[in-house]
Amino acid sequence: MTLPEAAAYSPTAVALIPARRGSKRVPGKNVRRLGDHPLLAYTIAAALESGVFGAVLVSTDSEETADIARYYGAEVPLLRPAGLAGDTSPDIEWIEHILGELRGQGRTWDCFSLLRPTSPFRTAGTIRRAWATFTGQQGVDSLRAVELCSQHPGKMWVVRGERMLPVLPFGQGEQPWHSTPYQALPRIYAQNASLEIAWTRVVFERHTIAGDVLVPFVTEGAEGFDINDPHDWMVAERLVADGTTALPSVPKPPHAA
Repeated sequence: MTLPEAAAYSPTAVALIPARRGSKRVPGKNVRRLGDHPLLAYTIAAALESGVFGAVLVSTDSEETADIARYYGAEVPLLRPAGLAGDTSPDIEWIEHILGELRGQGRTWDCFSLLRPTSPFRTAGTIRRAWATFTGQQGVDSLRAVELCSQHPGKMWVVRGERMLPVLPFGQGEQPWHSTPYQALPRIYAQNASLEIAWTRVVFERHTIAGDVLVPFVTEGAEGFDINDPHDWMVAERLVADGTTALPSVPKPPHAA
């Protein structure tokens, strides 16, 4: 490939949205209404509006969820097998399954992005920024969303009986991290569920969704907010009700319940 050809090359990408029905902490959360629409609708709308993807696919084991996903403009090319939809099923299994099935049908993409419905405040602009970051890098396997951690691991402990030990026994000189002001500690980031992007070759060649070389994507504001439990849901509802954070625009009337 010549330099001009390389400069003009734009990799193809598919959005993969996991929406299994088995949530225990917030039952039915992927199709539960937040604002006017089911939670799932906001991720579909942001993915479609971003213009990044050649296809937006939802992976679910539920016909009800599949109907809602199709209503909002996503494809559901196949239902996820029950064996890949358990509480402890790793992402690599269902991603490998859906990409493998579609590859067998002649549908392939250079990259995929994992977009979880539980991050409803991620916007089309968030996705475009992440895509620009990922495609602007050389020699990376994947990108993952992160945010500055609020609880520093340097101040965390392992309790063993009546004694405890620091998780990270590091320090600056003679001063251990657990006795150092937060502002003086190294900046450490925690991953959030907002998004991931990777080359599909990493899935098929390495049996992983991350690979070894990752580029960080630092989310801003509520972009990385993740709904995991009833308290998170309550916070999300309050952010919407107060107008503190806007949900992505959904260009469809609300799905009939």
